[in-house]
Formats: sequence, C-alpha cells, structure tokens
Amino acid sequence: MATDGKKIVLITGANTGIGYETVKALLQSTQPYHIILGSRSVEKGNSAKAELQKEFPNTPTSIEVLQVDISSDKSIGDAFEKVKANHGHIDALVNNAGHSVQPVPGKRTLREAWNEDYDVNVSGTQVMTHVFAPLLIRAPGARLLFVTSGLASLQRLHGSWYAGGPEPSEPGWPKASENPLSAYRSSKTALNMMMLNWHYLLKPDGVKVFSISPGMLATNLGGIGPERLKAMGAGHPSIGGNIIKDVIEGKRDAEAGQVVAGQGVQPF
Repeated sequence: MATDGKKIVLITGANTGIGYETVKALLQSTQPYHIILGSRSVEKGNSAKAELQKEFPNTPTSIEVLQVDISSDKSIGDAFEKVKANHGHIDALVNNAGHSVQPVPGKRTLREAWNEDYDVNVSGTQVMTHVFAPLLIRAPGARLLFVTSGLASLQRLHGSWYAGGPEPSEPGWPKASENPLSAYRSSKTALNMMMLNWHYLLKPDGVKVFSISPGMLATNLGGIGPERLKAMGAGHPSIGGNIIKDVIEGKRDAEAGQVVAGQGVQPF
C-alpha cells in the first residue's frame, strides 16, 4: 500500500475516546500522515473512519483500519503481518487501548477484575510493543508512546489516599472509601515501568519512548460515563489527542523517558 512518503502512525483503541481524538488531531496537522486506526471491531473502526473522513474531507492524511485486539496474541500477530506486508515499518506506535473494570457480584470476581485490567493495560500492551518493535526500529526518528494516567503516580499517592477522595479513617471492614480504581491505577503504574524498560532498550535504535498522562478526560473508560466525568471536572478527550500529536511531532522530545503531561512531566 503506497503512502507517498507519509509518516505511518499506528494507534490502538483508536475508534473512540483519546485514540479517536488523536486521529482527529493528526488529521488537522500540517504534517501529512498515514494513520493505522487500530480497533477490536472492524465495523466500529470503519464507522470511525467514515465519520473522520466526513469531518475532514480535504486532509492530506490517510486512514487505514486495522483489526487488533491486544488481549489476543493471534490478533496482534495477524495485525503485525498485515502492517509488515503493507508498509514494512511504522514511524510511531501509540499504545492507547486501555481497560478498567470493577468486581461485580455473581459476574466478575476481584481476581478477575484485576486480571482483566492487567491483561490489557500491561500484558497486552507489552506483547503489542514486543511484536511491532521490529517495524519501529526500521524508521529513523521513530516514537513509542504509552497512554498512562495521573492516578499512576506513586509520588502523588504517597501521603494521601487518592486525589479528591476521603482519607480511609473509619475502622472496620468493608471500607466505604475503598478506591474502585485500584486495579486500573496499579496497572498504569506498571505501564510506566514498562515504558522505562523500552526507553533504555530502544535507545541504541534511536527510538524515543514516552508515557502520556492526558489528565482526567471525559471518556467511556471504566463505565463511569462521559457526562458524569464532566460533572467531576473532566476535560474533553481532545486534550489528550493534542498532547499525543505534539509528542509524535517532536515537540516534547526533551521529555523522552518520562511521563509527559499537558504541562511539564508527571512524577513517577
């Protein structure tokens, strides 16, 4: 597939939320791209592509839908073979696909909830990166991004329970203030360690590696719902998309190997 020398950007989970807004941000860039829009569902991916092309009919950036479910090794392997055959390299991999669930009596145990979050946010992301690394190192100036969370910061949590939440001061069990996002935030802390591993591993290849902390944004992640998140002060997902675009375009290169936030870097 000819891409006319455009930089090739692969984004997982790009049919919705921050991934979708990242595609929109790149479509509005003065730099033309070929975007590989990763989606677990081909139908949802094609629907997102159609909406984007309708909104931006004159963009020089092209979009290709790729079916990829990062919780499946086979799906990742099949996606790799397609991208390798069509392009031979990628200039940027944005590990955006994420997962957040809570235990539900009779439906999902505590262990299952934690395992689901780690399977996507850590294990699946690691496998996706490992499989696609050969295509990244073929591109000069390639970039590898991991979308993390402000909740992942150990330094921010130290000395307080969680941002905006009550101190768990009541005695007894269960705790009314038990954080329902413990699995999610712990998995994103692990993701930041993963990013550091890749940062040092790919340094000899010239690949710049980052975590991206977009802040609290109104997405569907975790099933809370965008409207409820907006009421809690969440920003528009386009904020995250624009941060990612800036990193892809080299505007935050001095912060490689760190957790890039809207302003400055987030402490580990």
